[in-house]
Amino acid sequence: MNTSLATPRVGVAATTLVSFSTFSQSSDYNLTRGVTAISQEVYDLHMLIFYICCAIALIVFGIMFYSIFRHRKSKGAVAANFHESTKVEVIWTVIPIIILVAMAIPATKTLVAMEDTSKSDLTIKITGSQWKWHYAYFGEEVEFFSLLATSQKQIDGLEQKGAHYLLEVDNPLVVPIDKKIRFLMTSDDVIHSWWVPDFAVKKDTIPGFINEAWTKIDEPGVYRGQCAELCGKAHGFMPIVVHAMEQDDYQQWLTGKKQEIAQAKAQAAKALDVTLSIDDLMPVGEQIYAARCAVCHQANGQGIPGAFPAIAGSAVATTGDINAHISKIVDGVSGTAMQSFANQLTDKEIAAVVTYQRNAWGNDTGDVVQASDINAYKTDTHKTQSDKHSTAGE
Repeated sequence: MNTSLATPRVGVAATTLVSFSTFSQSSDYNLTRGVTAISQEVYDLHMLIFYICCAIALIVFGIMFYSIFRHRKSKGAVAANFHESTKVEVIWTVIPIIILVAMAIPATKTLVAMEDTSKSDLTIKITGSQWKWHYAYFGEEVEFFSLLATSQKQIDGLEQKGAHYLLEVDNPLVVPIDKKIRFLMTSDDVIHSWWVPDFAVKKDTIPGFINEAWTKIDEPGVYRGQCAELCGKAHGFMPIVVHAMEQDDYQQWLTGKKQEIAQAKAQAAKALDVTLSIDDLMPVGEQIYAARCAVCHQANGQGIPGAFPAIAGSAVATTGDINAHISKIVDGVSGTAMQSFANQLTDKEIAAVVTYQRNAWGNDTGDVVQASDINAYKTDTHKTQSDKHSTAGE
């Protein structure tokens, strides 16, 4: 309750106005004012239209209730007997037109500004994927996936939920403040929607189509959002986290990220020459499976009948050819929710998860897959595809 409502010496009208203004800016039921100029412009437009609607409602209902009270039958009022009035027709046509034009001018100005992605300082491609976001910084050779970081134990109610339950990720999007950032948005599979209320940015990511949006953040901080388009089983586990930094801090992060990516590539290359035991691969595979596979195939490998196939006891993970198993993870399965993990996981990680799937939940094949096996599969597949293209060209 606003304390001004309990102040006895303040006029009722003034108190109500202050309380309503405070409510409009801080209420959970109202729009977020945001931290960008465009988000504040959207908020102000929203409140302007809201006040106009309130004024119209007050006038219309005021006249209606006054007329009901003033011209009631008990007072002997007699209804007028007329069928048309040119003056009334003109009044109730012209006045709404004037109101609509007055509303359309600021609305059009704001909508045009929201769509103007020109003269940007930084371009970031955002790709929605079941159920994660992929960010790529144009001209910087920096790209990464951003996944939900909330633990499964919190989701299952086995641990106390954190302050940012279901709104935390392993790799947040990092951007500089006071720079115009252009977003190019698309999707790998189904329609998602990238929504950060503090930026007044909400844009669908559509397979085979590029949408554009932009923002220019005024204040450093951490801003959170979610996928706002129903996109499948784990739609509610697809958060967005944006870290807005001062330019120097952002540049330092960018340099560190490039070094991190270079080191990861070097480690992935070294892993091709290392032979690991099943005891080394199983814990890594279990971790990767829990983070990337369990959402569809369940932690126990049983899948969801009619939606996602079981891995436990399945032919592909027991008696099937290992390359066929590798193919499903590296290449994905066309026409299903099974996406390609070729660019999401390293060869070592793919080898570990294949090994885990072939030896967990009673599968017990004893098969051990190495990073070099994954690399060999990718090389052979690429060569086969190249040969097909060459033959087709001839």
